[in-house]
Amino acid sequence: MAAVKSGFLDKVLGRIGRLDAQGLQAVVQRLARERSFLETLFNTIEDGILVTDEQGKILYFNQAARRMLGLTDDVEGRHVRDCVPEVDWDQLARLDTAGGQRFVRQEFEIEYPRPRFLRLLAAPLDGRQTGTSGVALILHDATEARQQTFEAIESERVQALTLLAASLAHEIGNPLNALHIHLQLLERELRKLKTAWEGSAPAPASAGAETGSGPRATHTDVATVLARMEQFLQVAQGEVNRLDYIVTQFLQALRPTAPQLRPTSLNDVVRKTVDLLRPELENRGITVQMQLSRAVPETPLDPVQMQQVLVNLVKNAMQAMTRGGTLTLQTGADSEGVWVVVADTGSGMTPEQLQRVFEPFFTTKQKGSGLGLMIVQRIVRAHRGRIEVESHVGRGTTFRIWLPLHERRPRLLEPPGGAAPASEEAATGS
Repeated sequence: MAAVKSGFLDKVLGRIGRLDAQGLQAVVQRLARERSFLETLFNTIEDGILVTDEQGKILYFNQAARRMLGLTDDVEGRHVRDCVPEVDWDQLARLDTAGGQRFVRQEFEIEYPRPRFLRLLAAPLDGRQTGTSGVALILHDATEARQQTFEAIESERVQALTLLAASLAHEIGNPLNALHIHLQLLERELRKLKTAWEGSAPAPASAGAETGSGPRATHTDVATVLARMEQFLQVAQGEVNRLDYIVTQFLQALRPTAPQLRPTSLNDVVRKTVDLLRPELENRGITVQMQLSRAVPETPLDPVQMQQVLVNLVKNAMQAMTRGGTLTLQTGADSEGVWVVVADTGSGMTPEQLQRVFEPFFTTKQKGSGLGLMIVQRIVRAHRGRIEVESHVGRGTTFRIWLPLHERRPRLLEPPGGAAPASEEAATGS
């Protein structure tokens, strides 16, 4: 494919020796207008454009490149590596020298003026010709597209994982129920056996038989075995109950129900949650500080689901503090919504753990399911709220939940002619 040339320049160069001063002035003015037009055009492009000479020094950059890379006016004449260190200039120089219809594509991340992910397309200015005359670099900001790709991959991964786990949870649920029933039957029969054995006295030793502790020892051994069986049975029942809780919690996370919103006092939900968990809090020696604002208005929320949110957060806080510590629950309101804070003085989380805190099956606890905070986030989002978390290793973790004061109203289409809907007319007329 032949390089495209400017017809205007071809005509001028063909007779430049015959142009007088006025003709040269007209040519210069024409070129100046074309330069102004191209600069205006380039500055309207969202992609960044950089033009360098054969040595890599910047000759031109548009406004998008200025914003993208944080460039200033004094960068003209500086090497491109000084402004964009991530660019592989050696590869671009070889491209420029080799000539031909060749392009270079690179991808890299920058931190200044803000973290971004860029795609670079570079091509020599002289097209197919060999030698060096400079390089044109086009920078495309692909940060949002990359983030959307990551989110789509993560969404598909979670969806596939949850579908697989849902089928497994369903298959596990049936044998769990059977185990639970048969363990109850076994416990009942063991209780009968223990009662019958304790009620029967040891047989007296017959004449001529060896005296000693033979029958009594047999009776003691059986009692010991029965006690061990009872202990083993309790352990098995505890593990079955724990598995049943994990399966139930997971299925609840997979089959979320829409919140039943009604005007509710957030302070009341906090008080009921603390009353529910107070025996466990006192058993762990945890001090509870409630700082409930009197200015919190009633908010459209589902009190059952919101109590489930607070129960999960408070239990996480208790487990993070092991024994002792301070649990703080605080409420407040602003012009748009209400908020509640659950803070602990536990071990805290590292930045790596904090980034994964809402991922399914991620947990820092030895016996955690990794689903509690996933359910919390789902419920808060269903309420059109926000959840924020802040944590410091060795100092504790703070969760803050914000809920809107008003439900989202559906937007009604205006009838033809701009007349107000009948409901609005009735409302304004009353």
